[in-house]
Amino acid sequence: MAPSIAETDILVFDIEGTVCPISFVKDVLLCPTSSSASLLCCCVADLGSSSRQFPYALEALPKVLDREWDTPAFAPYRNAFPAEYRDSRSDLEAHVRDLIARDVKISYLKALQGHLWEQGYASGEIRAPLFPDVAPFLKAADAAGKKIIIYSSGSVPAQKLLFGHTNADPSDLKPLISDWFDTVNAGPKMDVASYATILSNYPDISPERWLFLSDNLLEVDAALQSGMRSFPVTRPGNAPLPPDHHLSKLVLSEFTYDSA
Repeated sequence: MAPSIAETDILVFDIEGTVCPISFVKDVLLCPTSSSASLLCCCVADLGSSSRQFPYALEALPKVLDREWDTPAFAPYRNAFPAEYRDSRSDLEAHVRDLIARDVKISYLKALQGHLWEQGYASGEIRAPLFPDVAPFLKAADAAGKKIIIYSSGSVPAQKLLFGHTNADPSDLKPLISDWFDTVNAGPKMDVASYATILSNYPDISPERWLFLSDNLLEVDAALQSGMRSFPVTRPGNAPLPPDHHLSKLVLSEFTYDSA
């Protein structure tokens, strides 16, 4: 049974594998040797080709280091690195490449990646490749008076970058989004308490008037346990959902205003 939008006041969306293809995270953001498909910052699409040999951050890094190495604007990112890498452009670049190759997640690397991705968005080199049905659905839901919320493991600033630079027309969809949640201001996405935290921000709206959409069955289950309504989503490039799981029978493959 598809969810009824008429019975929904607040729509909550996951990002990766729900509104944005997982493949772009692997092809563009993550190193080819990485086994992780987690959302490090946000999904991005290469405007010039269907995939990249390296993550965008690695492609942009040499140019940014050449241009900004001694600038005050770059100093906070450079100075956040361990002392042995701060004074040598080549040592810092080699260290970044090593960290990404080993899929190391550390705060100073994430900060630098965010700086590089922000520049890529601003220049138009990268943009978020939303599935074709996403922007029309968000616009229709907003026009009908529904609140739209994003809840992702990517940081709130990264979420705003993504929705501010999409392949939709207009590109900036942030005005459609009422609120933003991540693992910092809500909590881990597989914890029931995280969804309770989100609900607590809107105490006048009962949980059954909420709808959470995600490609992750554990997230869907956590949302359901919080009292929200929730449905799993399948998209091209996603791993198949287990056919014997009871939630797999409720899967949505497309957002239309009549059915999702």
